[in-house]
Amino acid sequence: MTDTFSALSDPTRRVLLDRLSAEGGLTLTELGEGLPMTRQAVAKHLAVLEAAELVASRREGRCKRHYLNPLPLAKMARRWLARFEDVPLSTISGFSGARSVSRLGQGRTSAGAISAHS
Repeated sequence: MTDTFSALSDPTRRVLLDRLSAEGGLTLTELGEGLPMTRQAVAKHLAVLEAAELVASRREGRCKRHYLNPLPLAKMARRWLARFEDVPLSTISGFSGARSVSRLGQGRTSAGAISAHS
């Protein structure tokens, strides 16, 4: 999972994943179109994504096509991020916004209450 977070930490790699999500089966040249970097730089970013298993590749003759592999992202969401979806306000009692949330009363989410005071 550390490889997944490291791979996702770079904005360029997220752009590449967005492109593969929108239109899978892209070549290295197609992935790099319009990006302000060399083909070699795109290849290095793609190698990081492949090492994290976020991208799967398949050879078609002389052409190598790349596809988004959503499984590592789904695993990360289930295993790690899901823990924080419904965090009770009592667990963040040290957070300065928590007191404001409790004073606002019922019916408001912590995000809405905190942003209202920002």
